[in-house]
Amino acid sequence: MARLVGYMANRSDRLAAALHQERGVVATAPATSPSGWGLGFYQNGEVLHKKRPQLTGPVEWEALARDVVSDCVVLHLRQPTVGDFRTQNTHPFRLRRWLFAHLGTIGRFEAIEQPLRAALPDFLSRAIRGTTDSELFFLTILSFLHDAGHLDRPDADDEAVLTALRSAVALVDRLVAEVRGPTSGLDLVLTNGRSMYAVRRGAPMSFVERRGLHDPPGDLPPTTSGPSTLRYVMVVGEPAGSAPGWTSMDDGTIVVVDRNLHVRTTNL
Repeated sequence: MARLVGYMANRSDRLAAALHQERGVVATAPATSPSGWGLGFYQNGEVLHKKRPQLTGPVEWEALARDVVSDCVVLHLRQPTVGDFRTQNTHPFRLRRWLFAHLGTIGRFEAIEQPLRAALPDFLSRAIRGTTDSELFFLTILSFLHDAGHLDRPDADDEAVLTALRSAVALVDRLVAEVRGPTSGLDLVLTNGRSMYAVRRGAPMSFVERRGLHDPPGDLPPTTSGPSTLRYVMVVGEPAGSAPGWTSMDDGTIVVVDRNLHVRTTNL
């Protein structure tokens, strides 16, 4: 089963502990077919990622994240539907300050790929590295941000990002409808390191707002109060299960998380 995780926190040194605490929700089942994983994060002003395009065993997020120092992270387990196993097809995708990962498949992508490419500005079209519907969808969102003048703004306006997301989804839906394709699965996480946007359009997604480590790894004590207490928001696409504190997103909604970890939900 695929998995998508978005994480924002007030501390950069507790990602692995947070993943341990939420392990019942973020866990991945043993793979029944080849898959690949990717982890994108922000560190010292840089946008970085680690990827393994193909594997056959389970993914242990906590172990993979143990050396990652970041307060904004996107994790993705891929079971390909479009595009082969290669680094360029492995999520999350990165362009400038933006990270993006997607769950689902665009309906009849082979029939609408060229119209989607044709709608991109030249500099975004030249940025395509792989063959997935997900990368092209990401660049479609960024094209609308570019049109609004917010692509390179460090603090892009939430409403501009929301408009870009809605416009990209509407464009994909229109093109798919024209070729009589099925409804597209468009669950996603998009971030510029300052805010995070999670869209549910298809598979289940849930989020949690957490304060403290109530169930930390064995090498850390529980902490639930004090000025340095860990606070985080985590969103998971295709969660492995449920746990206290988690909220299921309604289909067709967007969760917005700002730098202060304030959360709001709006309609797609």
